Amino acid sequence: MATPEARIQQLKLTLPAVPKPVAKYKTALLVGNMLYVSGHGPIKTDGKSAIVGRVGADLTLEQGKEAARSVGLAVLSTVRNSLGSLDRVKRLVKTLGLVNSTVDFKDHPQVINGFSELMAEVFGEDAGVGTRSAVGMGSLPGNIPVEVECLFEVTG
Repeated sequence: MATPEARIQQLKLTLPAVPKPVAKYKTALLVGNMLYVSGHGPIKTDGKSAIVGRVGADLTLEQGKEAARSVGLAVLSTVRNSLGSLDRVKRLVKTLGLVNSTVDFKDHPQVINGFSELMAEVFGEDAGVGTRSAVGMGSLPGNIPVEVECLFEVTG
C-alpha cells in the first residue's frame, strides 16, 4: 500500500487549514510515541463550520456521516501539522466519536463510520482501524453534529 501522504494525493483529498483551538487547550499533544488529538468538529476548507444541526432532526444519517468524514479531514490536517508528515503515523489506536443527536436516534456508530472509513482509506485497513466508541450527546459546541477525538501511535 502507498504511504499515507501518497494516499491523500491518490484519493484527491484536500485537507482544510489547521483548526485553531476554540478555548484553552492544544489541538494535539505528542507524548513519547503517542499523539493525542483533541476533539475536532467539521470544518470547510475556508475554516468555517461546514455543517451544523442535530442528527435525527436537522440532519439525516448520511449527512451526519459526511460531517464525520469532514471531521476526519480536519484531524488529518492537525496530525500533519503536528508531525510534519502523515507518514509518521504508525497506527490509529483509539477514536471517541460524539454525535449531536435526538434522543430517539440509534445509529451513532454508522455516523462515526464517516470518520473511521476515511482513516482506513488513508492509513490502511490495519493501521487505520483502531478501537472506537460512538455515543450520542444532547448537544455539542456551536451545534456541530459530530466531534471526534483520537489517539495515534507514531514513529520517531
